[in-house]
Amino acid sequence: MQDLTTAFTRYRKYIFYLLAIYVLGWGFTAYKAVFLGLILGTVGSLYFLFSLARKNKQFTKAYEEGRTVRSLGTMSRMAIAGLAVLVVMEYPQEFHLGSMIIGLMTAYFVIMIDFFFQKLHK
Repeated sequence: MQDLTTAFTRYRKYIFYLLAIYVLGWGFTAYKAVFLGLILGTVGSLYFLFSLARKNKQFTKAYEEGRTVRSLGTMSRMAIAGLAVLVVMEYPQEFHLGSMIIGLMTAYFVIMIDFFFQKLHK
């Protein structure tokens, strides 16, 4: 469990670094809608990561106690993605839909890339 906690801490740190880069891109480039879409999607992805970490801890605790877990939070993650799409559809001049979708997948990209780096490191 400690290994998962350190992994989630690493993922969170990488996502915050990406968010800082996106904010700089929004502030200093002409692609404001693209970077706002990336920021919106990555914030949603950060929520996905927090939800995944919390549900993982609940699942581990329930497994150790011999209980079952109702769900792993799929509906709440889908609701956040739907909310992000609604925001983009309401303000299409401010947000770019494609970059928001890429931003929603950021946590999963970070997890996969970190997995490969950790395997190469060992």
